Amino acid sequence: MSPNLRNDLVIRATLGGTTPTVPVWLMRQAGRSLPEYRALRKRGSILETIRNPLLSAEITLQPVTRYGVDAAILYSDIIVPAYAIGFGVEVVEGKGPVVNQPFSSQKDLSRLRELEPETDTPYVLSAIQTLVKELDVPLIGFAGAPFTVASYLVEGGPSRTYAKTKSLMRSRPDLWHRLMNKLTRLAIASLESQVKAGASLYQLFDSWVGILSPKEYAEMVEPHSKAVFQALSNLGVPSIHFGVGTASLLKQMGKSGCTTLGVDDRIGLDAAFRLTDGKVALQGNLDPVNILIGNEVALAETRKVLVASAASPGYVFNLGHGVLPNSDPQVIKAVIDFVHEQGSDIRAMASDRMGDK
Repeated sequence: MSPNLRNDLVIRATLGGTTPTVPVWLMRQAGRSLPEYRALRKRGSILETIRNPLLSAEITLQPVTRYGVDAAILYSDIIVPAYAIGFGVEVVEGKGPVVNQPFSSQKDLSRLRELEPETDTPYVLSAIQTLVKELDVPLIGFAGAPFTVASYLVEGGPSRTYAKTKSLMRSRPDLWHRLMNKLTRLAIASLESQVKAGASLYQLFDSWVGILSPKEYAEMVEPHSKAVFQALSNLGVPSIHFGVGTASLLKQMGKSGCTTLGVDDRIGLDAAFRLTDGKVALQGNLDPVNILIGNEVALAETRKVLVASAASPGYVFNLGHGVLPNSDPQVIKAVIDFVHEQGSDIRAMASDRMGDK
């Protein structure tokens, strides 16, 4: 944790506590929407940038400087651990992770050795150590959840149908669980090293798990996600669990062991609160498309999100997914300022109205 930490609102909120102002950070806040990011990323691949700790740290700091968000999230990628152990994965600009030889059989398990962060990802640890000296807000570490990383390794890249992933899961459940066990250990090693290097909390991204039914999730994914949170529980830091299209899975995901549940924009935060019985803090969930439309719509929709969040004592404002590349930084700044200036009052009034009913 940063020795200079002056703003701990995100930590307090993700542990379920109330805060005097609504804390806010945005997924993909350090990225292609920022002109200063594009200026730094003129040459080299994303993974080359990540492997440069000073550059990675500078990019991580950019949205904190520009927007005044209440947390920084490490500039990295969920595929970094698999890349670092030599599985043969690259991040292609405009496409995402691409695997040279996708996972398909028992023999591919040997390609997934244990992660040794000090030797495999020293650049990640160096970036974190640099950042915690500079930041006065929490630094969020992160990793890909076993299912989402598995989907990239099996499919060979992004997919619309996840046919290969589902086929492996259903035809070879034994092999599937061995793969997931390997990726669970990979996520644990990566996240533990990030926290020990100085990250104040972490987010587990299960971006594509919403393609599964609750039954299949319970059998094929849930035990592995729970294992990540359980293994890291002794670190004593808050944890966030996030996925896309997960309305039917929120109740299960809320019982994973995370302290906070990230909610996408396809379900209201009030509904998410009811589904999870208020037992975890909530994060979310403005549709990032609203940023593209402009200030008037973005602020009106932000107000609706804040109203819907009123029942949850622990709450962090965020988007329902990542900042879109064409987003106007001025609109993003207007949303963040609105949340800081009016968020608490809006939530309080909404809570009072609920109490009157």
